[in-house]
Amino acid sequence: MAEVYIRVAEEENEEPMEIPSEDDGTVLLSTVAAQFPGACGLRFRSPVSQCMRGVRLVEGILHAPENGWGNIVFVVNYPKDNKRKMDEIDASSAVKMKRGDMKTSDLIVLGLPWKTSEQDLKDYFSTFGEVIMVQVKRDAKTGNSKGFGFVRFTEYESQEKVISQRHMIDGRWCDCKLPNSKQGPDEPLRSRKVFVGRCTEDMTTDDLRQFFMQYGEVTDVFIPKPFRAFAFVTFGDDQVAQSLCGEDLIIKGVSVHISNAEPKHGNRQYDHVLYIWKKAKDLV
Repeated sequence: MAEVYIRVAEEENEEPMEIPSEDDGTVLLSTVAAQFPGACGLRFRSPVSQCMRGVRLVEGILHAPENGWGNIVFVVNYPKDNKRKMDEIDASSAVKMKRGDMKTSDLIVLGLPWKTSEQDLKDYFSTFGEVIMVQVKRDAKTGNSKGFGFVRFTEYESQEKVISQRHMIDGRWCDCKLPNSKQGPDEPLRSRKVFVGRCTEDMTTDDLRQFFMQYGEVTDVFIPKPFRAFAFVTFGDDQVAQSLCGEDLIIKGVSVHISNAEPKHGNRQYDHVLYIWKKAKDLV
C-alpha cells in the first residue's frame, strides 16, 4: 500500500509540509509534533461551511475527516500558553538581536573606596561579562584615587545588567551609570557644580561634604545665609557632577534633588540663585 501524506502548516496561508499517515489512514500526533514541536492537534477549514473544524484526536491518534484527508491544508493547534511562550521567545530573540547590534559605552562608577585599584575593579566587573577597559581616576599630583572610575564591556547585555543594580565593591556601595552626553570638541566645559534642592536647616556644610565625598572629590560646599533650602556642591571632576544631575538622594533622612547648577538661558530663578552664590564667594 502506497504511503499517504497529509498537508500540514502552522498557519493557513503558509506553505504546507507533508506528514506521513499510518497504514490504517490515521496520523499520529507524535508525527505532527516531531515537525511542529508543541502541537496538540489539527484543524481545517470546511469547504462547505467555511468554518474551522477540529480533527478528531483519540489517545494520541488523529482520525481523518468524513471525506478523508484529501488535499486540504490542515493547520496545527497549539496550547494557548505554549503559543504565548513561543511568541515571547520570538520577541526575546528579536530584542537580543537588536541588543547585539548596539554598541557599549564607557560607564562611570561612582563611590569607589580610595583603596580600590584597577585590578580590583576589573576582577569585580568581570563577573558580569568580558571587560575591555577599566580606569580609576587619580589626582595628577598625589596619585590618590578621586573616588570614581570607568568600565567598559564587550557585550551590551552585560552593560545593561550592570546599570540596573547597585554594586558592593571593597565593602562599599557604588553606583554604575552612563555619563551624561559626552562633551564634544566645540562644547564649553561642563560645570563641576551641582544645585542641591530641598535641604533642611539642620544640614551643615560638613554633612553635605561627607555625604557627597562617596561619589568623588568634593572641592567646595556652600549653604547660603539666611537659609534658603538649597546648597551648592562642587566636585573635582565635571563627570561626577553631571552624572548626579536629576537624582533624588537621601541625606539625614530627607530626600534632596540634584540638578545642574548652570542654568538654561533665560532662567531668572537660577540666575538669582547663582548670583547669591557668587556674591557670597566675592566673585561679583
